[in-house]
Amino acid sequence: MRWPALGRACLAALAVSVLALGGPARAAERVINIYNWSDYIDPKVLDDFTKETGIKVVYDTYDSNEVLETKLLAGKSGYDVVAPSGPFLQRLIKAGVFQPLDKSKLSNLTNVWPDIAARLQAYDPGNVYAVDYMWGTTGIGFNAGMVRERLGADAALNSWSLVLNPSTMNKLKECGVMMIDSPEDLIPSILPFFGPKMDPKRWDDITKVTDALYKVRGSVRKFHSSEYINALANGDICVAVGYSGDVLQARKRAEEAKNDVKIEYVIPKEGAEMWFDTFAIPKDAPHAADAHVFLNYMLRPEVAAANTNFVSYASGNLPAKKLVKPEILANPGIYPDDTTLQRLVVNTAWPDNTQRFVTRLWTRIRTGR
Repeated sequence: MRWPALGRACLAALAVSVLALGGPARAAERVINIYNWSDYIDPKVLDDFTKETGIKVVYDTYDSNEVLETKLLAGKSGYDVVAPSGPFLQRLIKAGVFQPLDKSKLSNLTNVWPDIAARLQAYDPGNVYAVDYMWGTTGIGFNAGMVRERLGADAALNSWSLVLNPSTMNKLKECGVMMIDSPEDLIPSILPFFGPKMDPKRWDDITKVTDALYKVRGSVRKFHSSEYINALANGDICVAVGYSGDVLQARKRAEEAKNDVKIEYVIPKEGAEMWFDTFAIPKDAPHAADAHVFLNYMLRPEVAAANTNFVSYASGNLPAKKLVKPEILANPGIYPDDTTLQRLVVNTAWPDNTQRFVTRLWTRIRTGR
């Protein structure tokens, strides 16, 4: 149907008016896109952030650093804030993926824990590109009742031998064992079992760990970096090699469910990895200014403590410790004592040729070929 000339003119004027009214409203909408690990933030923190700032949060999750790395290296991910772990942060900084933090916009940087920030410099010299969000260890979570039923009341459960001894693992196979799908975390954590001078960069030492894992792989139900949380909480598995906070989240869920599942977490006596999850801003972040607003908000002690109380991971925020629940602060699996801290190792990124070597070994463990 053709409109008379006057009608077309009126419609055009009306359309311009509508655009004029709607355009600025859409342009004024503030939003940030966040990409973080699953089950890793108090949802109320995000709601409160939006209420206070008017900035809408679009929140996506992943369960491995490799997924995050692939998206960031491809470019134009659309994300404003991401949460890489230490070695991946190091690699991605080298690749030029991140923009330096504008510290003039981060007044709450005074709240960072100096010792944690110092250790983080192994990956980010000068703390130029990232701030610590959470830190923790990679250790062993287990259902004490189910494990002792199969291994005996006097079995030692505070050693890597629990998951590296084929005979022991064969007994645990029936009640279920899972391990994180992360050689970057698993290999450095297990290395101290083979001696205090083991080097996570030396191929022979790496092979000692992967050979040991290959021998028990048949007793591992699944390699996955998040599914073990609910599996432990529900009593579907009895042992998980995983991240400290994840295991303690599982314990919390079991307690809330009142399902008589009793979960414990240990840092093996031989030592383990100390890891860091950070917040960084991609170089091509579409909303970098508001990303800084978000980081500064997350650096508030009360916000950092709320997240620690929710996820049961130690925060890199020192004043937040005063606001953390006493049972979390007193838990050596979350906040280790000084003696245990001395046994924790920090693993920096592997060189490219070592990374390829590890990838081949890890594929062999996962596939059996």
